[in-house]
Amino acid sequence: MQVQKATHIQAEQSLYDRDFMLWVETTAQLLKEQKFTELDLENLIEEIESMGKSEKSAVRSNLTVVLMHLLKWKFQPDKRTNSWKASIREHRRRLRDDFQTSPSLKPYFIEVFTKCYEDSREQAADETGLDLSIFPVESAFTPEQALDPDFLP
Repeated sequence: MQVQKATHIQAEQSLYDRDFMLWVETTAQLLKEQKFTELDLENLIEEIESMGKSEKSAVRSNLTVVLMHLLKWKFQPDKRTNSWKASIREHRRRLRDDFQTSPSLKPYFIEVFTKCYEDSREQAADETGLDLSIFPVESAFTPEQALDPDFLP
């Protein structure tokens, strides 16, 4: 009886819930074949919206890391490491790649710059053990400097 009940529950679950990757492949195939009436529109819309949110989240995350390491670089010159420099370079590259594939993210970058700086300031204080007041309340860097591959304070 348990096997029959489990099979019944699985049959009631959508493909999206049972096997996400298979759902993606099936959805792509249905789109290619223009079988629009067979699409799971509710989950497709949700996934497309989620993709946009993920892209924005990546911008915020990468920008916060760049700004945090720039702050550490500026305010702890005696503790500078190649790993900080490499992290700055890597996260700048990620941002450039994001802007190349999705230019509409650049205005979002400007929009969240101040909030990301606030977050990076707190994170830099936590990581360095320095008092938060050491780091300027207003951004110590411009958005252009944050992206400039040659800029180090």
